[in-house]
Amino acid sequence: MSAKDCGSHGHKRRKIFRRIFAGILVFLFIVLVTILIVWAVLRPSKPSFLLQDATVYAFNSTTPNFLTSNLQVTFSTRNPNDKIGVYYDKLDVYAEYRTQQITLRTRIQPFYQGHKEVNVWSPFVYGTAVPVAPYNAVSLRQDQSSGAVQLVIKMDGRVRFKVGSFISGRYHLYSRCQAYIQFGNKNAGVLVGNNAVKYTLAERCSVSV
Repeated sequence: MSAKDCGSHGHKRRKIFRRIFAGILVFLFIVLVTILIVWAVLRPSKPSFLLQDATVYAFNSTTPNFLTSNLQVTFSTRNPNDKIGVYYDKLDVYAEYRTQQITLRTRIQPFYQGHKEVNVWSPFVYGTAVPVAPYNAVSLRQDQSSGAVQLVIKMDGRVRFKVGSFISGRYHLYSRCQAYIQFGNKNAGVLVGNNAVKYTLAERCSVSV
């Protein structure tokens, strides 16, 4: 076999490889475009959150500036999509007072939420002798004297969306729920034992994904 024949065979092989590579790229491009079209047509909506109630077992501030709190919050999550499921890979719940975190994070077990499905959770969030910023301590004492404290229950997590067999990458989910606790109003809550008081809130939460 001459050098010319070897060169011709090598050229043919490179040409075949280029065609195979081009075919793979075209196939991947078609798949990607199909996924994007389906995603655009379905237009997934972000989940909705509702803070139903909060049961207060402890909420005590001490001098100089420490706060001990123990609450059980009940909230529901709803998937508004009729053709898209949601994987909750991580969801942490905690409480804030005037932008300062006052409890540890409580993690909800990972779960999958089907089409139009609603899930209800009742985690405990608590913090023992948590240092409170001096300016927040002053506001907290004033709020407690007036008989009502405005807390914020927050959810921070990671979600993925499922469309048919396609599962998206992870998205950061962030929810913020107002919890207005009226300690001074005896009729605002229901005594549930051991000095714990349950307050009905029914507050819709802001959600960003």
